Amino acid sequence: MSMLSKKEFAARRRELMDQMEPNSIAIVPAAPARTRSRDTEYPYRQDSDFFYLSGFPEPEAVLVLIPGRPHGEYVLFCRERDRAMEIWNGFRAGPEGAVKDFGADDAFPIGDLDEILPGLIEGRERVYYQMGRDAEFDRHVMNWVNTIRAKVRSGAHPPGEFIALDHLLHDMRLFKSPAEIKVMQKAADITANAHLRAMEKCRPGMMEFQLEAEFLHEFSREGSRFPAYSSIVGGGANACVLHYIDNDCELKDGDLVLIDAGAEYQHYAADITRTFPVNGKFSREQRALYDVVLKAQLAAIRAVKPGNHWNEPHEAALKELVKGLVELGLLQGKVDELIASEAYRRFYMHRTGHWLGMDVHDVGDYKVGDEWRVLEPGMVLTVEPGLYVAADDDTVDSKWRGIGIRIEDDVLVTEKGRKILTAAAPKDPDEIEALMAKVKPKRKKKAA
Repeated sequence: MSMLSKKEFAARRRELMDQMEPNSIAIVPAAPARTRSRDTEYPYRQDSDFFYLSGFPEPEAVLVLIPGRPHGEYVLFCRERDRAMEIWNGFRAGPEGAVKDFGADDAFPIGDLDEILPGLIEGRERVYYQMGRDAEFDRHVMNWVNTIRAKVRSGAHPPGEFIALDHLLHDMRLFKSPAEIKVMQKAADITANAHLRAMEKCRPGMMEFQLEAEFLHEFSREGSRFPAYSSIVGGGANACVLHYIDNDCELKDGDLVLIDAGAEYQHYAADITRTFPVNGKFSREQRALYDVVLKAQLAAIRAVKPGNHWNEPHEAALKELVKGLVELGLLQGKVDELIASEAYRRFYMHRTGHWLGMDVHDVGDYKVGDEWRVLEPGMVLTVEPGLYVAADDDTVDSKWRGIGIRIEDDVLVTEKGRKILTAAAPKDPDEIEALMAKVKPKRKKKAA
Protein backbone atom coordinates (compact mmCIF):
# COMPACT_ATOMS: atom_id res chain seq x y z
CA MET A 1 0.00 0.00 0.00
CA SER A 2 1.36 3.38 -1.01
CA MET A 3 2.46 5.76 1.74
CA LEU A 4 1.60 8.69 -0.58
CA SER A 5 -2.04 9.75 -0.88
CA LYS A 6 -3.97 10.94 -3.92
CA LYS A 7 -4.04 14.36 -2.23
CA GLU A 8 -0.24 14.43 -2.29
CA PHE A 9 -0.13 13.90 -6.06
CA ALA A 10 -2.96 16.38 -6.61
CA ALA A 11 -1.10 19.03 -4.58
CA ARG A 12 2.00 18.53 -6.74
CA ARG A 13 0.01 18.99 -9.95
CA ARG A 14 -1.64 22.09 -8.52
CA GLU A 15 1.70 23.58 -7.51
CA LEU A 16 3.16 22.97 -10.95
CA MET A 17 0.15 24.41 -12.78
CA ASP A 18 0.19 27.48 -10.55
CA GLN A 19 3.74 28.18 -11.76
CA MET A 20 2.98 27.71 -15.46
CA GLU A 21 2.43 30.73 -17.70
CA PRO A 22 -1.17 31.52 -18.71
CA ASN A 23 -2.67 29.64 -21.66
CA SER A 24 -0.14 26.81 -21.55
CA ILE A 25 -0.02 23.01 -21.57
CA ALA A 26 2.40 20.52 -20.03
CA ILE A 27 3.08 17.09 -21.57
CA VAL A 28 4.88 14.30 -19.69
CA PRO A 29 5.29 10.81 -21.19
CA ALA A 30 5.63 7.62 -19.15
CA ALA A 31 8.82 5.62 -19.35
CA PRO A 32 8.81 3.03 -22.14
CA ALA A 33 9.18 -0.67 -21.39
CA ARG A 34 12.73 -1.85 -22.12
CA THR A 35 13.71 -5.12 -23.81
CA ARG A 36 16.27 -7.14 -21.87
CA SER A 37 16.87 -9.83 -24.48
CA ARG A 38 14.78 -11.18 -27.33
CA ASP A 39 11.22 -11.39 -25.94
CA THR A 40 11.95 -10.65 -22.27
CA GLU A 41 11.81 -7.21 -20.70
CA TYR A 42 13.45 -5.52 -17.73
CA PRO A 43 11.15 -5.09 -14.72
CA TYR A 44 9.19 -1.93 -15.43
CA ARG A 45 10.02 1.21 -13.50
CA GLN A 46 7.99 4.36 -14.12
CA ASP A 47 9.70 7.63 -15.10
CA SER A 48 10.30 9.65 -11.95
CA ASP A 49 8.79 12.91 -13.21
CA PHE A 50 5.70 11.12 -14.50
CA PHE A 51 5.24 9.19 -11.25
CA TYR A 52 5.86 12.31 -9.15
CA LEU A 53 2.85 13.98 -10.75
CA SER A 54 0.52 11.00 -11.11
CA GLY A 55 1.46 7.95 -9.04
CA PHE A 56 0.46 6.00 -12.18
CA PRO A 57 2.67 2.90 -12.54
CA GLU A 58 1.97 1.68 -16.08
CA PRO A 59 3.85 2.13 -19.39
CA GLU A 60 2.26 3.49 -22.58
CA ALA A 61 0.80 6.53 -20.89
CA VAL A 62 0.96 10.30 -21.32
CA LEU A 63 0.10 12.91 -18.68
CA VAL A 64 -1.25 16.29 -19.79
CA LEU A 65 -1.83 19.32 -17.58
CA ILE A 66 -3.93 22.20 -18.95
CA PRO A 67 -4.46 24.93 -16.32
CA GLY A 68 -7.90 26.49 -16.59
CA ARG A 69 -9.40 23.90 -18.94
CA PRO A 70 -13.15 23.87 -18.16
CA HIS A 71 -13.52 20.13 -18.80
CA GLY A 72 -10.70 19.18 -16.47
CA GLU A 73 -7.09 20.27 -16.06
CA TYR A 74 -5.52 16.83 -15.61
CA VAL A 75 -5.80 14.49 -18.60
CA LEU A 76 -4.28 11.01 -18.70
CA PHE A 77 -3.89 8.79 -21.75
CA CYS A 78 -3.33 5.11 -20.90
CA ARG A 79 -3.89 1.56 -22.08
CA GLU A 80 -7.44 0.27 -22.20
CA ARG A 81 -8.58 -2.68 -20.14
CA ASP A 82 -7.89 -5.89 -22.08
CA ARG A 83 -8.92 -9.19 -20.55
CA ALA A 84 -6.64 -11.29 -22.74
CA MET A 85 -3.56 -9.13 -22.13
CA GLU A 86 -4.30 -8.88 -18.41
CA ILE A 87 -4.31 -12.69 -18.15
CA TRP A 88 -0.76 -12.72 -19.51
CA ASN A 89 0.76 -9.56 -18.09
CA GLY A 90 -1.36 -8.36 -15.18
CA PHE A 91 -3.98 -5.78 -14.29
CA ARG A 92 -4.45 -2.53 -16.17
CA ALA A 93 -6.18 0.50 -14.69
CA GLY A 94 -7.73 1.61 -17.96
CA PRO A 95 -9.17 5.11 -18.48
CA GLU A 96 -11.85 4.39 -15.87
CA GLY A 97 -9.24 3.49 -13.25
CA ALA A 98 -7.15 6.51 -14.21
CA VAL A 99 -10.05 8.71 -13.13
CA LYS A 100 -11.27 6.66 -10.17
CA ASP A 101 -7.95 5.59 -8.62
CA PHE A 102 -5.42 8.14 -9.87
CA GLY A 103 -7.39 11.39 -9.82
CA ALA A 104 -7.48 12.20 -13.54
CA ASP A 105 -10.20 14.67 -14.55
CA ASP A 106 -10.34 13.11 -18.00
CA ALA A 107 -8.80 9.90 -19.37
CA PHE A 108 -8.58 8.48 -22.89
CA PRO A 109 -7.17 5.35 -24.51
CA ILE A 110 -3.54 5.75 -25.53
CA GLY A 111 -4.53 4.72 -29.04
CA ASP A 112 -6.48 7.97 -29.38
CA LEU A 113 -3.45 10.15 -28.53
CA ASP A 114 -2.71 11.31 -32.09
CA GLU A 115 -6.35 12.21 -32.62
CA ILE A 116 -7.02 14.04 -29.35
CA LEU A 117 -3.76 15.66 -28.20
CA PRO A 118 -3.31 18.07 -31.15
CA GLY A 119 -6.74 19.48 -30.25
CA LEU A 120 -5.61 20.01 -26.66
CA ILE A 121 -2.41 21.74 -27.80
CA GLU A 122 -4.15 23.94 -30.39
CA GLY A 123 -4.71 27.48 -29.14
CA ARG A 124 -2.16 27.17 -26.32
CA GLU A 125 0.62 29.72 -26.47
CA ARG A 126 3.24 27.64 -24.65
CA VAL A 127 4.11 23.95 -24.35
CA TYR A 128 6.00 22.78 -21.27
CA TYR A 129 7.93 19.69 -22.29
CA GLN A 130 11.33 18.06 -21.68
CA MET A 131 12.72 18.10 -25.21
CA GLY A 132 15.71 15.86 -25.90
CA ARG A 133 15.10 13.11 -23.32
CA ASP A 134 13.17 10.75 -25.62
CA ALA A 135 13.87 11.19 -29.34
CA GLU A 136 10.91 9.07 -30.41
CA PHE A 137 8.42 11.01 -28.28
CA ASP A 138 10.02 14.29 -29.43
CA ARG A 139 9.03 13.33 -32.98
CA HIS A 140 5.45 12.73 -31.86
CA VAL A 141 5.30 16.16 -30.22
CA MET A 142 6.62 17.90 -33.32
CA ASN A 143 4.20 15.95 -35.52
CA TRP A 144 1.29 17.19 -33.37
CA VAL A 145 2.52 20.76 -33.57
CA ASN A 146 3.04 20.47 -37.35
CA THR A 147 -0.50 19.09 -37.70
CA ILE A 148 -1.75 22.31 -36.11
CA ARG A 149 0.58 24.48 -38.20
CA ALA A 150 -0.78 22.89 -41.37
CA LYS A 151 -4.21 24.25 -40.46
CA VAL A 152 -3.16 27.87 -39.81
CA ARG A 153 -5.01 29.09 -42.90
CA SER A 154 -8.13 27.54 -41.44
CA GLY A 155 -7.72 29.58 -38.27
CA ALA A 156 -5.71 27.12 -36.12
CA HIS A 157 -3.29 28.60 -33.58
CA PRO A 158 -0.10 26.56 -33.00
CA PRO A 159 1.96 27.18 -29.86
CA GLY A 160 4.62 29.83 -30.25
CA GLU A 161 6.97 28.71 -27.50
CA PHE A 162 8.40 25.55 -25.96
CA ILE A 163 9.53 25.80 -22.34
CA ALA A 164 11.69 23.20 -20.57
CA LEU A 165 9.58 21.58 -17.89
CA ASP A 166 12.67 20.52 -15.93
CA HIS A 167 13.29 23.89 -14.30
CA LEU A 168 9.94 24.06 -12.52
CA LEU A 169 9.38 20.37 -11.87
CA HIS A 170 12.87 19.49 -10.70
CA ASP A 171 12.98 22.40 -8.29
CA MET A 172 9.74 21.07 -6.77
CA ARG A 173 11.22 17.57 -6.46
CA LEU A 174 14.26 18.96 -4.63
CA PHE A 175 12.13 19.86 -1.59
CA LYS A 176 10.66 16.78 0.09
CA SER A 177 7.25 16.91 1.76
CA PRO A 178 6.62 15.26 5.15
CA ALA A 179 4.99 12.32 3.32
CA GLU A 180 8.04 11.91 1.07
CA ILE A 181 10.37 12.03 4.05
CA LYS A 182 8.46 9.16 5.67
CA VAL A 183 8.92 7.05 2.53
CA MET A 184 12.62 7.93 2.35
CA GLN A 185 13.04 7.06 6.03
CA LYS A 186 11.51 3.65 5.31
CA ALA A 187 13.91 3.13 2.39
CA ALA A 188 16.79 4.18 4.66
CA ASP A 189 15.71 1.80 7.44
CA ILE A 190 15.46 -1.14 5.03
CA THR A 191 18.91 -0.32 3.66
CA ALA A 192 20.46 0.08 7.11
CA ASN A 193 19.15 -3.33 8.14
CA ALA A 194 20.57 -4.83 4.96
CA HIS A 195 24.04 -3.41 5.64
CA LEU A 196 23.84 -4.71 9.19
CA ARG A 197 22.96 -8.17 7.85
CA ALA A 198 25.92 -8.05 5.46
CA MET A 199 28.29 -7.30 8.36
CA GLU A 200 26.87 -10.18 10.36
CA LYS A 201 27.11 -12.69 7.49
CA CYS A 202 30.47 -11.69 6.02
CA ARG A 203 33.24 -14.31 6.22
CA PRO A 204 36.58 -14.83 4.44
CA GLY A 205 36.14 -17.14 1.46
CA MET A 206 32.69 -15.83 0.51
CA MET A 207 32.22 -14.47 -2.98
CA GLU A 208 31.27 -10.83 -3.38
CA PHE A 209 28.00 -11.86 -5.02
CA GLN A 210 27.17 -14.07 -2.05
CA LEU A 211 27.45 -11.06 0.24
CA GLU A 212 25.36 -9.07 -2.26
CA ALA A 213 22.69 -11.78 -1.97
CA GLU A 214 22.45 -11.16 1.77
CA PHE A 215 21.40 -7.53 1.48
CA LEU A 216 19.20 -8.17 -1.58
CA HIS A 217 17.41 -10.74 0.57
CA GLU A 218 16.84 -8.11 3.25
CA PHE A 219 15.60 -5.58 0.69
CA SER A 220 12.94 -7.96 -0.62
CA ARG A 221 12.01 -9.27 2.83
CA GLU A 222 11.18 -5.73 3.97
CA GLY A 223 9.22 -4.66 0.89
CA SER A 224 11.84 -3.22 -1.44
CA ARG A 225 11.51 -5.24 -4.62
CA PHE A 226 14.57 -3.77 -6.31
CA PRO A 227 17.74 -1.89 -5.39
CA ALA A 228 17.84 1.80 -6.24
CA TYR A 229 20.98 1.27 -8.35
CA SER A 230 23.50 -1.42 -9.25
CA SER A 231 25.05 -2.55 -5.98
CA ILE A 232 28.79 -2.32 -5.34
CA VAL A 233 30.49 -5.07 -3.33
CA GLY A 234 34.21 -4.47 -3.66
CA GLY A 235 36.64 -6.58 -1.69
CA GLY A 236 40.29 -5.56 -1.37
CA ALA A 237 41.56 -3.48 -4.29
CA ASN A 238 38.15 -3.69 -5.99
CA ALA A 239 37.03 -1.04 -3.50
CA CYS A 240 39.31 1.41 -5.33
CA VAL A 241 37.14 1.10 -8.47
CA LEU A 242 34.48 3.70 -7.77
CA HIS A 243 31.68 2.09 -9.79
CA TYR A 244 32.73 -1.55 -9.43
CA ILE A 245 29.67 -3.75 -10.00
CA ASP A 246 31.10 -7.08 -11.21
CA ASN A 247 30.88 -8.44 -7.65
CA ASP A 248 32.44 -11.75 -8.71
CA CYS A 249 35.65 -12.05 -6.68
CA GLU A 250 36.47 -13.89 -3.47
CA LEU A 251 36.49 -11.95 -0.21
CA LYS A 252 39.89 -12.56 1.35
CA ASP A 253 41.05 -12.69 4.92
CA GLY A 254 42.79 -9.43 5.82
CA ASP A 255 40.99 -7.32 3.21
CA LEU A 256 38.31 -4.69 3.60
CA VAL A 257 35.04 -4.87 1.70
CA LEU A 258 33.23 -1.75 0.52
CA ILE A 259 29.45 -2.06 0.03
CA ASP A 260 27.60 0.78 -1.69
CA ALA A 261 23.96 -0.31 -1.86
CA GLY A 262 20.53 1.20 -1.39
CA ALA A 263 16.95 0.02 -1.48
CA GLU A 264 14.25 1.65 -3.55
CA TYR A 265 10.97 1.82 -1.67
CA GLN A 266 7.83 3.11 -3.38
CA HIS A 267 9.94 4.94 -5.97
CA TYR A 268 12.29 6.61 -3.44
CA ALA A 269 15.95 5.73 -3.07
CA ALA A 270 18.29 5.20 -0.17
CA ASP A 271 22.06 5.25 -0.66
CA ILE A 272 24.44 3.91 1.99
CA THR A 273 28.10 2.94 1.81
CA ARG A 274 29.86 1.05 4.56
CA THR A 275 33.39 -0.35 4.59
CA PHE A 276 34.41 -3.07 7.02
CA PRO A 277 36.99 -5.85 7.46
CA VAL A 278 36.15 -9.20 5.87
CA ASN A 279 37.48 -11.04 8.93
CA GLY A 280 35.90 -8.61 11.40
CA LYS A 281 39.11 -6.89 12.52
CA PHE A 282 40.70 -3.77 11.04
CA SER A 283 44.46 -3.86 10.49
CA ARG A 284 46.49 -0.91 11.79
CA GLU A 285 46.69 0.72 8.35
CA GLN A 286 43.06 0.06 7.53
CA ARG A 287 41.95 1.57 10.82
CA ALA A 288 44.18 4.61 10.34
CA LEU A 289 42.68 5.41 6.94
CA TYR A 290 39.18 4.56 8.12
CA ASP A 291 39.46 6.99 11.02
CA VAL A 292 40.48 9.76 8.61
CA VAL A 293 37.46 9.11 6.36
CA LEU A 294 35.08 8.91 9.31
CA LYS A 295 36.40 12.16 10.76
CA ALA A 296 35.95 13.81 7.36
CA GLN A 297 32.40 12.49 7.04
CA LEU A 298 31.40 13.71 10.49
CA ALA A 299 32.83 17.16 9.69
CA ALA A 300 30.88 17.23 6.43
CA ILE A 301 27.65 16.21 8.15
CA ARG A 302 28.08 19.01 10.69
CA ALA A 303 28.25 21.43 7.75
CA VAL A 304 24.81 20.32 6.52
CA LYS A 305 22.44 22.95 7.88
CA PRO A 306 20.15 25.71 6.59
CA GLY A 307 22.05 28.73 5.36
CA ASN A 308 25.22 26.87 4.45
CA HIS A 309 25.82 26.42 0.75
CA TRP A 310 26.04 23.15 -1.15
CA ASN A 311 29.83 23.05 -1.30
CA GLU A 312 30.51 23.58 2.42
CA PRO A 313 30.16 19.88 3.40
CA HIS A 314 32.61 19.00 0.60
CA GLU A 315 35.06 21.65 1.75
CA ALA A 316 34.85 20.42 5.36
CA ALA A 317 35.45 16.80 4.33
CA LEU A 318 38.30 17.72 2.01
CA LYS A 319 40.16 19.60 4.71
CA GLU A 320 40.02 16.62 7.09
CA LEU A 321 40.99 14.13 4.38
CA VAL A 322 44.05 16.10 3.31
CA LYS A 323 45.06 16.77 6.90
CA GLY A 324 44.86 13.03 7.60
CA LEU A 325 46.83 12.11 4.49
CA VAL A 326 49.60 14.48 5.56
CA GLU A 327 49.66 13.05 9.10
CA LEU A 328 49.94 9.51 7.72
CA GLY A 329 52.69 10.49 5.29
CA LEU A 330 50.74 9.80 2.12
CA LEU A 331 50.99 13.47 1.15
CA GLN A 332 53.72 15.97 1.94
CA GLY A 333 53.20 19.70 2.21
CA LYS A 334 50.85 22.28 3.66
CA VAL A 335 47.18 21.35 3.77
CA ASP A 336 45.90 24.52 2.08
CA GLU A 337 48.45 24.27 -0.72
CA LEU A 338 47.71 20.60 -1.32
CA ILE A 339 43.99 21.40 -1.59
CA ALA A 340 44.64 24.31 -3.96
CA SER A 341 46.85 22.16 -6.22
CA GLU A 342 44.43 19.19 -5.99
CA ALA A 343 47.29 16.89 -5.05
CA TYR A 344 44.79 14.83 -3.07
CA ARG A 345 43.00 13.66 -6.24
CA ARG A 346 45.23 10.56 -6.41
CA PHE A 347 43.41 9.36 -3.30
CA TYR A 348 40.08 11.23 -3.46
CA MET A 349 38.75 11.82 -6.95
CA HIS A 350 35.02 12.41 -6.43
CA ARG A 351 32.86 14.94 -4.64
CA THR A 352 31.31 14.46 -1.21
CA GLY A 353 27.65 14.04 -2.12
CA HIS A 354 24.64 14.48 -4.37
CA TRP A 355 20.92 15.14 -4.09
CA LEU A 356 18.79 12.11 -3.20
CA GLY A 357 15.12 11.39 -3.82
CA MET A 358 13.17 9.46 -6.43
CA ASP A 359 16.44 9.03 -8.31
CA VAL A 360 19.60 8.07 -6.50
CA HIS A 361 21.38 10.98 -8.20
CA ASP A 362 18.33 13.15 -7.87
CA VAL A 363 17.32 16.24 -9.80
CA GLY A 364 17.90 19.82 -8.71
CA ASP A 365 20.45 22.51 -9.51
CA TYR A 366 23.65 22.61 -7.47
CA LYS A 367 24.30 26.21 -8.44
CA VAL A 368 21.90 29.13 -8.82
CA GLY A 369 23.19 32.13 -10.74
CA ASP A 370 26.73 30.67 -10.74
CA GLU A 371 26.70 30.52 -6.93
CA TRP A 372 26.53 27.35 -4.86
CA ARG A 373 22.96 26.67 -3.83
CA VAL A 374 22.05 27.45 -0.24
CA LEU A 375 20.81 24.45 1.75
CA GLU A 376 17.18 24.67 2.87
CA PRO A 377 14.86 22.49 4.97
CA GLY A 378 13.39 19.59 3.01
CA MET A 379 16.45 18.92 0.89
CA VAL A 380 18.03 15.47 1.15
CA LEU A 381 21.63 14.81 0.19
CA THR A 382 24.26 12.14 0.59
CA VAL A 383 27.53 12.71 2.46
CA GLU A 384 30.16 10.26 1.20
CA PRO A 385 33.86 11.06 1.45
CA GLY A 386 36.38 8.33 0.73
CA LEU A 387 40.04 7.46 0.29
CA TYR A 388 41.38 5.05 -2.33
CA VAL A 389 44.98 3.92 -2.56
CA ALA A 390 45.49 2.07 -5.84
CA ALA A 391 47.09 -1.36 -5.62
CA ASP A 392 49.72 -0.33 -8.17
CA ASP A 393 50.60 3.04 -6.62
CA ASP A 394 54.34 2.60 -6.10
CA THR A 395 54.73 6.16 -4.79
CA VAL A 396 53.43 5.08 -1.37
CA ASP A 397 54.51 2.44 1.12
CA SER A 398 53.16 -0.99 0.17
CA LYS A 399 51.27 -1.27 3.46
CA TRP A 400 48.72 1.30 2.19
CA ARG A 401 48.18 -0.13 -1.29
CA GLY A 402 44.87 -1.63 -2.31
CA ILE A 403 42.90 -0.04 0.53
CA GLY A 404 39.64 1.64 -0.52
CA ILE A 405 37.26 3.21 2.00
CA ARG A 406 34.03 5.17 1.62
CA ILE A 407 31.43 6.03 4.27
CA GLU A 408 28.09 7.37 3.11
CA ASP A 409 24.89 8.50 4.81
CA ASP A 410 21.66 10.15 3.69
CA VAL A 411 21.04 13.48 5.41
CA LEU A 412 17.87 15.57 5.57
CA VAL A 413 18.20 19.32 6.03
CA THR A 414 15.85 20.37 8.85
CA GLU A 415 14.76 23.72 10.26
CA LYS A 416 17.39 23.55 13.02
CA GLY A 417 20.12 21.55 11.32
CA ARG A 418 20.01 18.03 10.00
CA LYS A 419 18.72 14.52 10.49
CA ILE A 420 20.74 11.47 9.44
CA LEU A 421 18.15 9.16 7.90
CA THR A 422 20.61 6.25 7.75
CA ALA A 423 21.98 6.49 11.31
CA ALA A 424 20.93 2.89 12.06
CA ALA A 425 23.71 1.51 9.84
CA PRO A 426 26.83 1.08 12.05
CA LYS A 427 29.94 3.02 11.06
CA ASP A 428 31.90 3.42 14.30
CA PRO A 429 34.83 1.00 13.82
CA ASP A 430 34.65 -0.37 17.35
CA GLU A 431 30.93 -1.00 16.92
CA ILE A 432 31.54 -2.74 13.59
CA GLU A 433 34.20 -5.02 15.07
CA ALA A 434 32.00 -5.85 18.05
CA LEU A 435 29.03 -6.57 15.81
CA MET A 436 31.05 -8.86 13.57
CA ALA A 437 32.51 -10.63 16.59
CA LYS A 438 29.02 -10.95 18.11
CA VAL A 439 30.32 -9.04 21.16
CA LYS A 440 28.40 -6.12 22.58
CA PRO A 441 30.55 -2.95 22.32
CA LYS A 442 31.64 -1.34 25.55
CA ARG A 443 30.08 2.01 26.28
CA LYS A 444 32.51 4.88 26.11
CA LYS A 445 32.75 6.85 29.33
CA LYS A 446 31.52 10.40 29.07
CA ALA A 447 34.02 13.11 29.78
CA ALA A 448 33.58 14.70 33.18
